[in-house]
Amino acid sequence: MDNPFKKIISNISNIGFFSSNTNDSAVGIDIGSSSIKVVEIKRKAGKAVLSTYGMIGLGPYAGIDIGRVTNLPVEKIIEALTETLKQSGITTNFGALAMPVQSSLIFTIELPPNVKKSEISSIITIEARRFIPIPITEVSLDWFLLPKKEATFLEANSENVSAPSEEKTEVLVVAIQNDAIAKYRSIINRCKLNANFFEIEVFSSIRSNFEHELSSVLLIDFGASRTKLSIVEFGTVKSFHIVSRGGADITDSISKSLSISFPEAEKMKKEYGLYGNPNEKKLADVIKIHTDYIFSETNNVLLGYEKKYNRTISKVILTGGGALLKGLKEVALNNFKAEVEVGRPFSKVGTPAFLDKILESTGPEFAVAIGLALRKLQNNEIMK
Repeated sequence: MDNPFKKIISNISNIGFFSSNTNDSAVGIDIGSSSIKVVEIKRKAGKAVLSTYGMIGLGPYAGIDIGRVTNLPVEKIIEALTETLKQSGITTNFGALAMPVQSSLIFTIELPPNVKKSEISSIITIEARRFIPIPITEVSLDWFLLPKKEATFLEANSENVSAPSEEKTEVLVVAIQNDAIAKYRSIINRCKLNANFFEIEVFSSIRSNFEHELSSVLLIDFGASRTKLSIVEFGTVKSFHIVSRGGADITDSISKSLSISFPEAEKMKKEYGLYGNPNEKKLADVIKIHTDYIFSETNNVLLGYEKKYNRTISKVILTGGGALLKGLKEVALNNFKAEVEVGRPFSKVGTPAFLDKILESTGPEFAVAIGLALRKLQNNEIMK
């Protein structure tokens, strides 16, 4: 198996069309804290087409309710993934797997003017120590030069990266714990999957949710245990932040506040959301406490970004399972005073017309898996 962390950061491009002389398949695998999602796509007539998809809750593998956050041992994850692949009818072993953000760090470093590309690696290794709370030998590093607004991609990655104005160059750096890499490599091998790279989930989500946005966009990924915030410019992450609150926290609060079971609370949350339950006035208030907290943290991140770059976002994209919460888009519109849309990752692949409504309503949950499968299919194309 090739080194899976040789290139953690990939080109986040609008993938969808390929050469038409092959019929390769690829499966994207998203092992979350409360569920596993898989998506298989195929190359047909030069286009990426949905083959199958599926999801399984991890709660039962930990002896708890579906929807709760889990911390499963490798053996249980392998059992759950094997079952997910089987139930979903996955037909290929060519796949890609997402690394969870909790096993990684994403940050930016400023390089001094006139630095040469040959010197960047050693500078980053030294500077990264300031951001990483564990020994540098316990992580794998990858980096990407962030193009300046006025520079082309090639110019930004040339041997001499300095600008005539002595402007510093920013570098996006990713660090992943080696223990996490070993864990997920073991899962891949024991499930007999052919995967030659790992990718941090945020980059997969960006690939499946973005089109050709030319201005700053905020991607809010509502997961079960945490909410991930990414500010993206020209396809690259300029700022990344994690809010330690997610959909499972909301359900748990509903369960405790209304003295109902977790499954009942989850059902009520999905049915009514922020619109509220006419028979239970407290529901919307309980949910709002959490969404207000998440948006307050997000506003702080945006303020820091605006101060640093003197730019504001033009759009907000909501993704992840929590993006499906009823009323969330309306609250986001009022909070951000910008264009807000719910991600439609399945729009990146060809799908049967009769599935349109179903895929639109479930799409945000599968954003990471779709983004992974798209990159894997592109890699298959390149390696031919």
